[in-house]
Amino acid sequence: MKENLDRSHYDNNYSHGPGRSSGGKHFGLGLLTGVLVALFLMGGIYVAVQFVNLAGAMRGNQQAGGEEKNQSAATDQLLQKMGVVEEIIDRYFYREDVDKQAMMEGALEGMVASLGDIYSEYYTVEELSALISDIQGIYYGIGAYVSMDTTVGLAKISGTIEGAPAEEVDIRENDYIYAIDGNETYGKTLDEVVSEIKGPEGSKVTITLLRSGEYLDVEVERRLVEAPTVNYEMHDGGIAYIQITEFSEVTVDQFAAALTSAREDGMKGLILDLRSNPGGSLNAVVEIGKQILPKGLIVYTEDKNGKRLEYSSDGKKKLDVPLVVLINGNSASASEILAGAIKDYEMGTLLGTTTYGKGVVQQAISLSDGSAVKLTISTYYTPKGISIHGTGIEPDEECIFDGERYYSEEQYDNQLERAKELMSEMIAEN
Repeated sequence: MKENLDRSHYDNNYSHGPGRSSGGKHFGLGLLTGVLVALFLMGGIYVAVQFVNLAGAMRGNQQAGGEEKNQSAATDQLLQKMGVVEEIIDRYFYREDVDKQAMMEGALEGMVASLGDIYSEYYTVEELSALISDIQGIYYGIGAYVSMDTTVGLAKISGTIEGAPAEEVDIRENDYIYAIDGNETYGKTLDEVVSEIKGPEGSKVTITLLRSGEYLDVEVERRLVEAPTVNYEMHDGGIAYIQITEFSEVTVDQFAAALTSAREDGMKGLILDLRSNPGGSLNAVVEIGKQILPKGLIVYTEDKNGKRLEYSSDGKKKLDVPLVVLINGNSASASEILAGAIKDYEMGTLLGTTTYGKGVVQQAISLSDGSAVKLTISTYYTPKGISIHGTGIEPDEECIFDGERYYSEEQYDNQLERAKELMSEMIAEN
C-alpha cells in the first residue's frame, strides 16, 4: 500500500472538477459500490490505494435490530424532493441547455461543502485524474506552488520551480492570485484556482497578481514541468545544504543520494531547507525521517474513534552531525511532520518563521464512476503528542525573510546566510 500525505498544491497540479452520470431521481445511489481509497494529508496527499466495498461498510453500521447507527441524509423524501426540483427546472427554467451533469455535480459539491470544512471536497473524474497526475510529478502548467490564505480568501504563490515559466516571468513567493484571465479568484477554492491556471501545453494564461498593494498582470506560457524535489550543495567549511521542495515518491531516493554525496564531500553539518515545502507523501516523509531521526515515533494519527496509527524510526541511521532546519509560513503538512519530529527530539535548530499549521488528515474515497469525495478523518501528532493544527511549529530562532533584499541584491537569502552562521558556530563547538 502506498501512502501519500498531502501535497499542497502545484499550480499545475490538481484540478478537481467534473465526471457526472446522467440524471434521474436517484442519480447518486449507483455510485456507492466499489471504491478506491486514497488518503490525503493537507492539501496534498496520503495515497493509499486499496479497494473497499462501501455497501459492505454500510451494512457494518447497522445494529442487530436492523436500524442504522447514523440516520442517513439520503432519505426517500429527500431524493423525491430532488427529483421534483429537477422536474421543475425541466418544466420552467427559461433555457433548454441545462447541463444535467453539472446539476448533479453541483448537488454533490454542495453536500460536501455543507460540512464547513475547507479541506473536504468533492472531486469530479477529471479532477481526480489531475490529482493522480500530480502525484506522479509531471505537470502541464506554469511551475509554481500554490496555497490558500484563508485570512483573505485568496490563493497565493508559495514557491516556484527553478527554470519553470513562473520564474521566467518573475512570479514571486507570497504573490496573491487576484484573477486568472480576467476572472477574479476571491471565494474560489484552491482546487478551482489551480484548475484555471492549468491548461494545454503551449497555451498561455494571464494571471493578475497582488503584490505589496499593487496589481500586476503577467502572461505565462504553460509547459511540461517536471518538478525536482531535492537540491544539494556543499558550502565552505563542510556545510552541506539539502533542500526538499516536496515529498513525492521519488524524493526518498533523491534525498538518500544527496545525503550520501554530502558525506562523501566531507559534511560536517547539515542545513535542511523545508521552506515553502507544501507537503506530499506520508511514506516519503517517514522514510526520510528514518534516514536521520533517532529511534522512536516519527508521527502518529488518531481518528474520532481514538484509532491510532504510528510511524517510527529504528534509529540506525541517526544523523551524527549538527543540523539546522529552515522553515517558514508555507512549510506545511509533511514538512511539518519532519520539522516537528526534529524539534521534539532536540536534534536540530529550527530557523525562520512559524509553519503553516496543517495537522489534520484527509481521506479521499473514489467512487465507481471515477469521481471521489475527500473528507477530513483524523489529526496527526508529533512524537511528543503535540497537535500543530492551526498553530504551526515555532522556530527556535525567528528570522524573517528579507524579500526586498533578495530581489534587489542578486538573490541574497538572509535566512540561509543566518543558517550558515549558526552552523559554523555549531561545527566549531562540536
